[in-house]
Amino acid sequence: MSELTVTTPEHVEIRLEPAGAGSRFLAVLIDFIIIAGITMTIGRLSGLLLPSAFGNAITITAGFLLTWGWHVWFEVKGQGRTPGKRALSLRVVDARGLPLSVHQALVRNIVRVVDFMPAFYGVAAISSMADPLRRRLGDIVAGTLVIREPKTVAYRGELAAERRFNSLRTPRAMRLIRHRIGLEERELLLAVCLRAEKMSPVARYDLMEEIAASYRERLDIDDEGVSGENFVRDLTSVLFAPSVLPSKHTVPGPK
Repeated sequence: MSELTVTTPEHVEIRLEPAGAGSRFLAVLIDFIIIAGITMTIGRLSGLLLPSAFGNAITITAGFLLTWGWHVWFEVKGQGRTPGKRALSLRVVDARGLPLSVHQALVRNIVRVVDFMPAFYGVAAISSMADPLRRRLGDIVAGTLVIREPKTVAYRGELAAERRFNSLRTPRAMRLIRHRIGLEERELLLAVCLRAEKMSPVARYDLMEEIAASYRERLDIDDEGVSGENFVRDLTSVLFAPSVLPSKHTVPGPK
């Protein structure tokens, strides 16, 4: 399967692995089953609580909104992942590797009508097999790409256990980290750590030093004895630790 190499704004090359047609089909199937289950539940409840005409209207409306809004909502609010994609470690991104926009999510899902024909995603199957990057028609039109993220879930646990005795596991540092670093930044730091091995040594060093310098300033942490990469990994391990409380092995920080 072909890989796509993109260059970040920091001029770092990152290789993205497009998802195959099989895993994408399974993700769509999972979403379809969930949507159908929710619609059926709404229909049964409406039939029990409301007159038949009103119940049918509510069921049809709910089915329409779920069918059209499910993918758009989760792709925009869920960082490119519907429940089906999350289950299979897939993500929709902009063709440059950036988060997709609302416009792109709308376009790729409007074109889903064509991809669905003539049966269950027949056009999408043909398109994804013909395209080198395994894109369905909606992805080609919207300029998006579905990529595979095989290491993310497992690596989060590894990050939480990395460098257990790092100097960021102090009450003060952890409080600042918890209050000053948002969810999107956590995902970005995780992505940087996951993709570090794919970068050239020079680009990797420069990017890690730049990120570390920025967060040292924001968190008011003077830890120059730790390399930029180790600082970023220490920070990420704290963010993805199962508990925000310092462990009994905490290393005392400077007073």
